[in-house]
Amino acid sequence: MLTATTEDDLFAVLSAAARDLGFEYCAYGLRMPLPVSNPKVYMRNNYSPHWQERYARLNYVRVDPTVAHGMKSVLPLVWTDKVFDQCQEFWEDARHHGLRVGWAQSSYDARGVGGLLTLARSHDRLSESELRDHSLKMSWLVQVAHEGMTRVVSIAAPSGPALTARELEVLRWTADGKTSGEVGQIMHISERTVNFHVNNALAKLGAVNKTAGVVKAAMLRLL
Repeated sequence: MLTATTEDDLFAVLSAAARDLGFEYCAYGLRMPLPVSNPKVYMRNNYSPHWQERYARLNYVRVDPTVAHGMKSVLPLVWTDKVFDQCQEFWEDARHHGLRVGWAQSSYDARGVGGLLTLARSHDRLSESELRDHSLKMSWLVQVAHEGMTRVVSIAAPSGPALTARELEVLRWTADGKTSGEVGQIMHISERTVNFHVNNALAKLGAVNKTAGVVKAAMLRLL
């Protein structure tokens, strides 16, 4: 799978692996950590064109509980009625389009890039024995898909600037709510020196203030 050099080739391999695991459908999404207000997103799936159009037009990503789960946990999620309890209209619509049984798991790398693999089918619930027999293969596929997709997709993942140890340290203390004076006392340096390191870090991060700098550094997993 890792030898695939294009998005089409890699997704074809992912889809074949999903079929081998007993699933008709395969979906993969990547979410860049920045910009925070409007992060770049890449999505690829083999759902029906009608469902793809409806999902995009109705902006279902806002209410999709599998996406919400994947943004806060890397634990696998099996679709159940309870999972979709707060979005019944979306759940009924998905089921109408043959998406009745599913499993999803997210992954994150050191750059803060998030991925979500979804495997789905129109019939036969996921039994305990099936999950027990295939869970390791499914989770392995999540990691391989993430590594492969971040390598071949056309949107480039942001790379963090080379901050010095001092710059990182003052940002960490700033993230904990410390003032420049308090950071200086903790690090046994002057407040002026603290501000010097902060300003250098902000310039490297392209941030306009300390709050934005801390958020950006955290999203890039620098802290």
